[in-house]
Amino acid sequence: MQDFPHHYAVAATSAADSNVMLRSPGLETLESAGPAEFGGPGDLWSPETMLVASVANCFILSFKAIARASKFEWLSLSCDVVGDLDKVGRKTQFTGFKLRVTLEVPEGAREDKAQRLLEKAEKSCLITNSLKADSHLDAKILIREMAV
Repeated sequence: MQDFPHHYAVAATSAADSNVMLRSPGLETLESAGPAEFGGPGDLWSPETMLVASVANCFILSFKAIARASKFEWLSLSCDVVGDLDKVGRKTQFTGFKLRVTLEVPEGAREDKAQRLLEKAEKSCLITNSLKADSHLDAKILIREMAV
């Protein structure tokens, strides 16, 4: 890992009659538009969907790092996130994120440790730690029985 601070650069451009093009060094260009809820086409990534995706992505990456450091064996992890956008006073903002997580572990894995690591991943996610809105974790742990 590199020393802090880290810097992330993105350039956004758009003509009056076109979608937003997002560019960052070394990455593919991403086309974006407003979501259907704000009159956009609804068929492209929007700032709102990208933010919610960042919460899900950060949770999984945080869990991977924590599990690796804890030498915890796991098989798969899915994270579905719903971000709630609402009016707060005169501002529109995200008011909460609900994370529905399913972790699959091999037979013999400690469920209590798995739960602790999931909770630690939620608390250490730098994206949710950077936002005003709270996040709520709903975790399910599945044990995969190994074939004999």
